[in-house]
Amino acid sequence: MADLVHELVGDGDRSMMVDDFDGEEYELRSVVDAAQTPPFLTSKRVVVARGIGRFGTDELASLLAYLERPLETTDLVLAAGGGRIAKKLTDAVKAVGTVTSTAPPTRARDRAGWIADHLAAAGLRLDDRATALLADRLGEDVGRLDGIATTLVATFGTGRALTVDDVEPFLGEAGGVPPWDFTDAIDRGDTAAALTMLGRMVHGGGRHPLQVMAVLHNHYAAIAKLDGVDARTEQDAMTATGIKSPFPAKKALQNYRRLGGSGVKRAFELLAQADLDLRGGRDLPDETVIEVLVARLSKLRR
Repeated sequence: MADLVHELVGDGDRSMMVDDFDGEEYELRSVVDAAQTPPFLTSKRVVVARGIGRFGTDELASLLAYLERPLETTDLVLAAGGGRIAKKLTDAVKAVGTVTSTAPPTRARDRAGWIADHLAAAGLRLDDRATALLADRLGEDVGRLDGIATTLVATFGTGRALTVDDVEPFLGEAGGVPPWDFTDAIDRGDTAAALTMLGRMVHGGGRHPLQVMAVLHNHYAAIAKLDGVDARTEQDAMTATGIKSPFPAKKALQNYRRLGGSGVKRAFELLAQADLDLRGGRDLPDETVIEVLVARLSKLRR
């Protein structure tokens, strides 16, 4: 966003051109008023509103109305943050402007390429194994990438390709992992991988055991919706589960076929017992309760 604003200002006087709204106190009406105000002693005005996600759909009326007829002399920059951006706002911006996503890809292979691009922009070259290790160690915690890149440049410079042995001492603790990596390991019966992913979710990702329970409950709830339903295709599974995308619906169908009705029932019995244990039913550490649950779930079969 800083680069974009710098580009929009160009050689102009930033103090004269830019209105920057930040924090929890500004009102959306003030942003719209600034955007509707013609520039003074400059060719255009740049209006920046940060944390736009904190405004709900019912608060967006004035901004949506402005976007229907935006002022040609205003460049309006809306920065995500503060919550989930309303779809109405995203659609309105797409109709008259550009939406730029800075989020890394969710697929591991695509994310490794994204990381490699950022390293290249920093002047670094890592071999394939080193890049893969960095991507795996970061997991969801990609906010550490810039710091690691800066450290590597300061240590090794930009003259040679770095190897695993070069970068590993600088990577720190493994970051969190996406919930689907965790549930995929359980589904394929890989207990060791599932427990490793659990540790990364709790320690690297900062998820409380009850949040992990919610991930597992949602996972098996989708599978349970296929019990008693003659679902044979991805479309059938999407209809039965309410899942909007074919791939996760297909996985739910595969998991139901692997577990069967009895396996799904047993999964919910294990989840219910673990939930009671986490709430004081047994005198065990929370992490131990979740580890036992994950190990048992990974062993379920039809």
